[in-house]
Amino acid sequence: MIDVTDARKGTVVELDGQLYSVVDHHHIKMGRGSAQVRLKLRDVRAGHTIERTFQSAERLKDVEIERRYAQYLYSDEDLYYFMDQESFEQIPLSAGQMGDVPKYLKEGLVVQIFTHEGNALSVELPLNVDLKIVETGPSYKGDTASGGNKPAVMETGITVQVPLYLAAGDTIKVDTRTGTFVERA
Repeated sequence: MIDVTDARKGTVVELDGQLYSVVDHHHIKMGRGSAQVRLKLRDVRAGHTIERTFQSAERLKDVEIERRYAQYLYSDEDLYYFMDQESFEQIPLSAGQMGDVPKYLKEGLVVQIFTHEGNALSVELPLNVDLKIVETGPSYKGDTASGGNKPAVMETGITVQVPLYLAAGDTIKVDTRTGTFVERA
């Protein structure tokens, strides 16, 4: 059991028999009365989000989550397949469990998979991934890093704003939290 005030982003708790991951939390102190904590929670299995308000003295049942490293193999319709790095077993995850992760997935990428009682729950990407630019506007002599940005389509299909000097075929690092250009790889 943990205090509701200790529930931070990424903490997994059990409410009403369901597992929820804390997406966001706000501590609210009124002028009169006790403090409250408003949590935005994502259902780990179904993927939908809810908001709940708790009194600051309430306690939540925390859940032990195991982290396992796995390599992305391929996708088949609505399922994404990963290979556990230790046991070499294949782990399928549905699109609902993945969230925004497929935008950054390419074959061979090593990710962390969260499991609970042997069941895969969700995926966490590394902070940065290397992606190849497939399509972008032309580069001209004199374009500099501080001159501005242009849209570029990556090999996974997402569009990222990149500096003017980059061209199709270049590989860049993309921040998976914000979807922005970090540096040339």
